[in-house]
Amino acid sequence: MTFIRRFDHVGITVADLDAATAFFVSLGLEADRKMAVEGEFLDTVIGMTGARTEIVMLRAPGGGTTLELSSFTRPDHLPSSPAAPANELGLRNVAFEVHDLHAAVDHAAADGYGLVGGIGEYEGVWRMAYVRGPEGIIVSLAERIEK
Repeated sequence: MTFIRRFDHVGITVADLDAATAFFVSLGLEADRKMAVEGEFLDTVIGMTGARTEIVMLRAPGGGTTLELSSFTRPDHLPSSPAAPANELGLRNVAFEVHDLHAAVDHAAADGYGLVGGIGEYEGVWRMAYVRGPEGIIVSLAERIEK
């Protein structure tokens, strides 16, 4: 028996919700309105008392799995390691397929977000790069190589 119906979303907690939202929107995701969540539901789910968070849901054009950005106003967020290497345990990257990898990388660089390494090519099928976005979030950008 399977319990999973579909892949719904990936959630990332950030300190600066507006900056993180702007970064992902600049790459082409579409943002829903910012909303606050607090009360018994949130406290129960996350195992804390008196919590409050603001969230923004983002989706790729055409729909599919969403990205949830969340910033806690109560309790204060805890620091992470924004320069974590790609081999650190835990969620390490969020991946998107793009139309033009070089243009996407250049666009991110113009906004101050650089490559983690370089642009690699996998078996003549994919071109890919890791960009370190706001708060150290690693964003994998991949472009299918057309033959």
